[in-house]
Amino acid sequence: MAKDDEVYMSALQGKSIPILTLDNKWHQLFTQTEMTPEIEAFADELNTLVERDGRLRSETKNIKKLKKKLLNEIVPLRDKANKLGNAPAIEKEISERTRLINECNEKIDSHQEELLDLSRQIYDVDYKLMLETMKVCYERLQDNTADINGLDEWIKRARIELKKNVIRLQEAEMENYNLYSYMHQIFGPDVVEIFDMKYDPERRHPIRRPLGGNDEYVE
Repeated sequence: MAKDDEVYMSALQGKSIPILTLDNKWHQLFTQTEMTPEIEAFADELNTLVERDGRLRSETKNIKKLKKKLLNEIVPLRDKANKLGNAPAIEKEISERTRLINECNEKIDSHQEELLDLSRQIYDVDYKLMLETMKVCYERLQDNTADINGLDEWIKRARIELKKNVIRLQEAEMENYNLYSYMHQIFGPDVVEIFDMKYDPERRHPIRRPLGGNDEYVE
């Protein structure tokens, strides 16, 4: 037995396990992850056992109804036979119903024995299916957690880099603004235009300022 199986079995100790293939929430698990061949095999086996269990219970119920009907028929027949005295035809009917009742009892006993065995088989397969389901889901959780942690670290680094670049952007814009302003003041607009300096710091590259304490900026 694998160490992981021992851990899962320990977690399931004393817990009530539903018949998984009849539980819609169990099926919903596999909208998040794929079934393994092992899970599919266990699920098919469990469904077969559950279907057989259902048929036997239904048959047992019908046999008990028939047995009750036969018993109810014997009572008036016996009363009639007692009144008539020697009544071979009635005794034959009673004998036939008694035979059928005995057959019903045998079938009921046989079904009960098989149902008991089925109950053990269903629990066993359902338990194995539960272990395999936990194993698959746990592995998927572990993989997702590793991805989440990796992405979280990447986002943290990206945020730091973004903040650095925002500062560099602001510094570059401020430097351009100051250079253009000083040149405009020193040389005048005519000289600046001669060098085709059409940079307009107020229109094309306004200074960005932060919104509160977050990383968003407005122009």
